[in-house]
Amino acid sequence: MNEKERAAALREEIERLKKEKGAVIMAHYYQRKEIQEIADFIGDSLALAQQAAKTDARVIVMCGVHFMGETAKILCPDRKVLVPDMEAGCSLADSCDAQALRAFKEAHPGHTVISYVNTTAAVKALTDIVVTSGNAKKIVESLPKDEKIIFGPDRNLGGYLNSVTGREMVLWPGACHVHDRFSLEGIMRLREEHPEAKVLVHPECRKPLQLIADKVGSTAALLDYARKSESREFIVVTESGILHEMQKACPEKEFIAAPAEDSECQCNECEYMKLNTLEKVAAALRNESPEIEVDEEIAEAAMRPIRRMLELS
Repeated sequence: MNEKERAAALREEIERLKKEKGAVIMAHYYQRKEIQEIADFIGDSLALAQQAAKTDARVIVMCGVHFMGETAKILCPDRKVLVPDMEAGCSLADSCDAQALRAFKEAHPGHTVISYVNTTAAVKALTDIVVTSGNAKKIVESLPKDEKIIFGPDRNLGGYLNSVTGREMVLWPGACHVHDRFSLEGIMRLREEHPEAKVLVHPECRKPLQLIADKVGSTAALLDYARKSESREFIVVTESGILHEMQKACPEKEFIAAPAEDSECQCNECEYMKLNTLEKVAAALRNESPEIEVDEEIAEAAMRPIRRMLELS
């Protein structure tokens, strides 16, 4: 059996197992294109959280990274939540552990804690409001202007929010290893080669990249901008998995992946997102594992800031 036949057989098995198990497959935009193609729902972190809250499926297969599986489990405690590869972690979530955040809170008494969704359940449990890159500005602006805020763990997103809201939030010094390594020099070179191209930048990127952007926004916002724009070329400064959905939505347009620093290829991929494969999705459905479990007490505490986010969104 060649690779093409093997992939077709896996897709067929996945479809059969989904029906047998009463399962739904959710995939983030940064997943491999073959994972996106078998997903029942594709979206960013907010959309995946909202969909998890709505689904009545017995089994949720979360094709993303570990914290996304935890969020789905918190929202759906009575469902079985599977992550095809438990090693699919997140450098940003790993940059902030609960014990360190607790100490940070104690050093900044009287502050409201806003945490990016890219955090562990234990960190969410210490948080007042969870946000995504898509709804963070709206939620920050909904709070009184004189409210003291700790924002974490992404310093780039936090700095961007401070600049567009006029706030002076205290920022946790974390960053996404993918978004933090885009090459400004490489992007400027691409702009010279494609002078008509619009530059689309995720707010997890460093400030110099935000400043040269035609659009700064979440993956969903960048996709929406590309759909509506009259431009024909786009330089995309976020994880390159989003290009599959962009090209699918706008087949007549050209999407150019921005390069990373010290990279020989024209790409910047999250190796954790790419750990999920068709083989692992099929195995997860077949064995109903690996399954995400969240401590009941932590889940209850984490649910409050997630619920507040969903209400405000």
